[in-house]
Amino acid sequence: MRAGDLLSEEQLADVRGRCDWKAAALIAHAWATIFAAMALFAWWPHVLTFVLAAAIVGSRQLGLSILMHDGAHGLLFRNQRINHLASQWLLAWPVGTDMPTYRRYHLRHHARTQQDDDPDLVLSAPFPITRASFYRKLWRDISGQTGYAQRSAQIAAGVRPRTAAEDLAAWWTHVKDKMGGMLAANAILFGLLAVAGYWWLYPLLWLVPLLTFFQLFLRLRNIAEHAVVGDKDNPFRHARTTLADPLTSFFLAPYWVNYHVEHHLIMWVPCYNLPKLHRFLMAGPHGDKLLVSPSYLDVFRLVTAASGSDGGRGKRVQTERRRYSGLVMEEDPA
Repeated sequence: MRAGDLLSEEQLADVRGRCDWKAAALIAHAWATIFAAMALFAWWPHVLTFVLAAAIVGSRQLGLSILMHDGAHGLLFRNQRINHLASQWLLAWPVGTDMPTYRRYHLRHHARTQQDDDPDLVLSAPFPITRASFYRKLWRDISGQTGYAQRSAQIAAGVRPRTAAEDLAAWWTHVKDKMGGMLAANAILFGLLAVAGYWWLYPLLWLVPLLTFFQLFLRLRNIAEHAVVGDKDNPFRHARTTLADPLTSFFLAPYWVNYHVEHHLIMWVPCYNLPKLHRFLMAGPHGDKLLVSPSYLDVFRLVTAASGSDGGRGKRVQTERRRYSGLVMEEDPA
């Protein structure tokens, strides 16, 4: 779809406008929320405050990834050098992602959404599944099994053994390219907490949420975006927008990521303008064509509607390996 077929020139100018201070405020909000959650647990150490703080940090780690996604589209800052540096140091590297690598992969997803060579097809094609299979996936996420497997593979790929034909300089260049920025950003975060006298918050309330709540929220968000959309060739319906109340938005859809069909229709709209884009589209001639679900619960009911005749494992997906942040991820088991 051409953007001009969807909105007027005035509307397009309105939703495409980038604002540096808004981008900076969103990044500051994400990190301020993370440190506030850590401070809550440090002030009142208790199992309940730990779970709450870990969930909040996991939601903001998802938020950092979502803002990095805007950076990958060049939508955070007008100055692309600043956009790149902020995306890497403040958003991508702290959560173990590399923005340029993600950008190459993600733009292919936009170009081939829900087609057989969509690199994200592995996330949506197995659905619907049974509730039992769905709950097993969620348990692997919240128990850290998914995160541990992914991060172990990522580290192994980044710090691989030297080959016989490889000199030390070439091997070290590979390690720096794959892991250097991520290790540096995490070292800075650890150092800041250590200087403040709370080094132990790094493993407890950064690494643990990264391996657990972040993975859980990421999966639920991914499912809502493309699973069981119905028509892979319809640009109005090969992605889904999911309406959400404030609490659900905080944990599952920070920074307006739930307006996903709008993002696919016009991908050069900053995240803070997506609600406005949604209103414009819904009020226009194509409003009744958009795939919009009333809630995340409604989506999860839809994607767990399999009868179980196939064991509840969903259909097999024949697609190429998915590359994300240098990590090769195979098809997710049932």
